[in-house]
Amino acid sequence: MRIVFMGTPEFSVPVLEALVAAGHDIACVYSQPPRPAGRGKKDRPTPVHARAEALGLAVRHPVSLRTAEAQADFSALGADVAVVVAYGLILPQAVLAAPGRGCLNIHASLLPRWRGAAPIHRAIMAGDRETGICIMQMEAGLDTGPVLMREAVEIGADETTGALHDRLSALGARLIVEALDRLDHLTPEPQPDEGVTYAAKIDKAEAAVDWTQDAASVSRQIRGLSPFPGAWTELRGERIKLLGARLAEGSGPPGQVLDEALTVACGQGAVQVTKAQRAGKGAQDTQTFLRGFAVPAGTQLGG
Repeated sequence: MRIVFMGTPEFSVPVLEALVAAGHDIACVYSQPPRPAGRGKKDRPTPVHARAEALGLAVRHPVSLRTAEAQADFSALGADVAVVVAYGLILPQAVLAAPGRGCLNIHASLLPRWRGAAPIHRAIMAGDRETGICIMQMEAGLDTGPVLMREAVEIGADETTGALHDRLSALGARLIVEALDRLDHLTPEPQPDEGVTYAAKIDKAEAAVDWTQDAASVSRQIRGLSPFPGAWTELRGERIKLLGARLAEGSGPPGQVLDEALTVACGQGAVQVTKAQRAGKGAQDTQTFLRGFAVPAGTQLGG
């Protein structure tokens, strides 16, 4: 098929690669505009933009698709279908209607649960036992279109957003290739009205760990916000990111370190921090972290 691909972050890259490997004609790749990044604050292309150029594909990065010119340019591509995954811009009706077979979205949840911007983070933070990928026909509403294909996966007991992100990205890449191969034989299923939840964009204000919460909640927060933006706590006046956790035995005043393995008491129960990061340094497993930064039992974490 002749495809317009629309995506921006790392999550979208394996999908683009899978479409190319399957032999589809990628008419153009749309991505968010380059933005300042790094120490020099120079404009940096998005991961999709960079990979598309490496593959020799045409790339466009309009600031908006609401202008008549942008919509005419999109329509002129003559696409059979647009494949959209974590693109980041709202598609106006003129764009949705332009491809002959419509626009297909790869969404990282089991719709209608977790419509919106941060479905992977929210599924882990809510303690969901499973999530998955939906291939959805796009319409004007936010992730409201009928679903063509879906596949569920279990969320591991100690899984982080980063690890689940990578699994779902690979699953999305496989499912979209299958969906395009079977497009004439798939029946769109309207989403039910029951069970709708919204995955609001992650606010950095959510990242401070409240050790008075129960251990399960603290573990979900740490894992759900790893690697970005990273849950954090204060230790001897320094902000430490906590990037991995598991439930552990023990009890004590909330925020108190209970042993030499960075097990921390919560309002109920305890968690062992399995990965941590100091400002300006790389993330480390706890054993390595503690070799360079001692945190003895009895240390109090938090404000």
